[in-house]
Amino acid sequence: MSGYDECQGGGIMSSVIEKKKGVVQEITDRFRDSQTTVIVNYRGLDVAEVTELRKQLREAGVDYKVYKNSMTQRAAANVELNDLDEVLVGPTAVAFSKDDVIAPAKIIYDFAKTHEALEIKGGVIDGELASIEQIQELAQLPGHEGLVSMLLSVLQAPIRNLAYATKAISEQKEEQEA
Repeated sequence: MSGYDECQGGGIMSSVIEKKKGVVQEITDRFRDSQTTVIVNYRGLDVAEVTELRKQLREAGVDYKVYKNSMTQRAAANVELNDLDEVLVGPTAVAFSKDDVIAPAKIIYDFAKTHEALEIKGGVIDGELASIEQIQELAQLPGHEGLVSMLLSVLQAPIRNLAYATKAISEQKEEQEA
């Protein structure tokens, strides 16, 4: 092998290493930027099912991607989530959500109810490792609209009660005057 060939090969290797470093950095950034990350085993889903899952997640603003486990493990180590290694085995896809804490858990949980092949392996909620049970609990919370509706209902209750009391007092006074 000539010196030229060795340089060529070295250049290719360093470019592959740079690409891998870039992917690890991308995953690291997603872990840091996400409110919720859900890790799943997608083995057994057909192309149409994976496409439908991706569509639902994308519509909710959730990034869903398959990465090599070794790269995801390196990224997890970068953000001090070393215990994530035990779920990063076998076919693994990761759903990241920056804006909505509940969306990835809810969509994946609901999808898994009708597609038994999809299995939640674990995840991260607000930078902390989350168990399968915690992801399922999160999935069962009402979505953003539901939470806003509940909040408005709670805020309106005192005003509503005041209105009922005022109406009752005015009706009582009318009866007394009549």
